Amino acid sequence: MSELDADITEANITEDRLLDGRVILRQPRDGFRAGIDSVLLAAAVPAIDGVMVLEPGAGVGAAALCLAARVPGCRIAGLELQPELVRLGRENIQLNGAETVVQMTEGDLTQPPAHLTPGSFDHVMMNPPFLAAGRVHAPTDPSRAASHVEGAAGLADWLDFALKMLRPKGSVTLIHRADRLDEALAALTGVTGEIVVFPLWPGHGSSGQAGKPAKRVIIRARKDIRAPTRLAPGLVLHQVDGSYTTEADAILRGARLEI
Repeated sequence: MSELDADITEANITEDRLLDGRVILRQPRDGFRAGIDSVLLAAAVPAIDGVMVLEPGAGVGAAALCLAARVPGCRIAGLELQPELVRLGRENIQLNGAETVVQMTEGDLTQPPAHLTPGSFDHVMMNPPFLAAGRVHAPTDPSRAASHVEGAAGLADWLDFALKMLRPKGSVTLIHRADRLDEALAALTGVTGEIVVFPLWPGHGSSGQAGKPAKRVIIRARKDIRAPTRLAPGLVLHQVDGSYTTEADAILRGARLEI
């Protein structure tokens, strides 16, 4: 058993629900836990029936299963570095009856499996580690640290991998920290077009003060396309009382996110 596997035992696994209960998700109680980011990411991918989608860093399959629930006619390949998350991801695929839609492979995007052929995917979606190595204190939980803090591959490496895997005019969609937007745009500029930056606004505070700054953004770009970058209005997540806005609630229940 590897260090990353050591703390992910059956007693440390919870069974949760996404998309208003339509997606069953077994995941570590104390490691990286999928939630609203995975749902929003899947909702933003412009997939239709018949397309091929790749998700590097697929975790336990949360985003892949949310996309499969919305577009059951697409095909999704998940790539995940941590063996125990791959095991849970495969269990989740079976629990959700998604065996014909989603496949999960153990592997490293810096040395991808041979069956992931460059230029063969219509879309790539990803939720890369948010924190740059060396700039933060890594979480003590090994699995959480691997999911939150970059390892051998930085953000530019994730995007380079995504673009290599895409067909011409295919799209890459990622969710990331707003304070790393400059890095993402630098990696995308010149090789993609039709870049859209979509802020996720937290909403107003409980006392009704002005809206809070966006800490997360969704970014989408298309390979080999010449079109200007666009800043979208974004999505306000919470109302003054802390509940989800009508628009956010619809996304969390399975609606597509139009960006």
